[in-house]
Amino acid sequence: MTDNLSRRSFLSTLGGGLGSIALADLIARADTPHVQGPHFAPKAKRVILLFMTGGPSQMDTFDPKPALAKYAGQRPAAVDLRTERKTGGLMPSPFKFQKYGRNGIDVSELLPNLAAQIDDLCVLRSVYTFIPNHEPGRNLFFSGIMTSMRPTMGAWISYGLGTENQNLPAFVTLTPAENSLWTSSGFLPAQYQGTLFNNKETDPEKMIKFLRNKDLDTDAQRKQLDAIQAMNKAHAESFGADTFLEGRIKTMEQAYRMQFTASDVFDIRKEPESIRAEYGSTPYANGCLMARRLVESGVRFVQVLHGPGQQWDDHENLEKGLRERCPDMDRASAALIRDLKRRGLLEDTLVIWGGEFGRTPVSEKGNGRDHNPYGFTMWMAGGGVKPGIAYGETDEFGFKAVENAVSIHDLHATVLHLLGLDHERLTYRYAGRDFRLTDVYGNVVKDIIA
Repeated sequence: MTDNLSRRSFLSTLGGGLGSIALADLIARADTPHVQGPHFAPKAKRVILLFMTGGPSQMDTFDPKPALAKYAGQRPAAVDLRTERKTGGLMPSPFKFQKYGRNGIDVSELLPNLAAQIDDLCVLRSVYTFIPNHEPGRNLFFSGIMTSMRPTMGAWISYGLGTENQNLPAFVTLTPAENSLWTSSGFLPAQYQGTLFNNKETDPEKMIKFLRNKDLDTDAQRKQLDAIQAMNKAHAESFGADTFLEGRIKTMEQAYRMQFTASDVFDIRKEPESIRAEYGSTPYANGCLMARRLVESGVRFVQVLHGPGQQWDDHENLEKGLRERCPDMDRASAALIRDLKRRGLLEDTLVIWGGEFGRTPVSEKGNGRDHNPYGFTMWMAGGGVKPGIAYGETDEFGFKAVENAVSIHDLHATVLHLLGLDHERLTYRYAGRDFRLTDVYGNVVKDIIA
């Protein structure tokens, strides 16, 4: 206890409980979002990011290249691009493709469920990034820069728009992994940090550590929290405004409220059996269903990681890996699109699918593909994007984006635009300069906006 807070003054501060004006003001200030609000009318209100860790192969999923079979084993000058590891000649896809939907978009046999939803998808075949390594590549994907510790996309969006439900975090990550670098709020106020939950579990009490205080009832918890917040108030009065302290105060208040809200929202066991069967029973399926429940409850940004680990990192045995991995992803991802659409949520919920980069058309170890940042596929759905189209192209072998290329910064600018945020105006001043998600780059891809 500091000199500025004697025992008598401390007790008098507590006397009014949560109703004491000074303490209430402190909590209210911490609970007030430091948000800018949309700069113009948004098309999307919330985002679900489906992230395939490791980098899925575009020419085996959404970007067929017949030339790979024609020139199998050869290495034309067009594919003489630098790769991270030693690679050989061109490797044809072992999977068949078929055209689906009103515009005849090619989709691999691996993805029958997403193929059936293709008229709801906007397939981006010309995305590119700047780094072929996993960790810096993911940093770039999530935060717009290769180094870590910058605010991630979810943190920027939470900062820009806040949350629609003060009883739940604005930014949630669902993964069986115990930690994730891609929840960071960086230099933004701490309240925009992402919150990680284990979607391997379906019981909220197991999914969320210490969800309930088993030693104190809610009244006792409230008194204890009031005492802690009174000390926080005294500290704030001694040292001045501190966004990190305010973030901690908000987190404590939110954690108190979450024990009542989260036990309901995160409990997918409350869903009808037909819905759970539609998604499946894997951790990723649980995550997709939880994501729908979370955005329905007012969470602004939810990311579901298909992992943990580098699940989509097929340096060898690509056919075996994709045949084992795709059914789970395909089933749950398509179920999410259908479910959002049935509930009238898809039109203002932006769903994004992809990884940190793609794979090479040239082979590694004979039956695998190396990392490829030059051109790869992602897709988006809902939230104001044009449905049922394929945008952009890679070269005849699927190595490099050659038509309507979309950089990772362009992608970020477009996502923000769909949410009503101007990527050049969504800034935060830190260390003497204004930072933004897109740094000094990025153009909105207006051709894909409905």
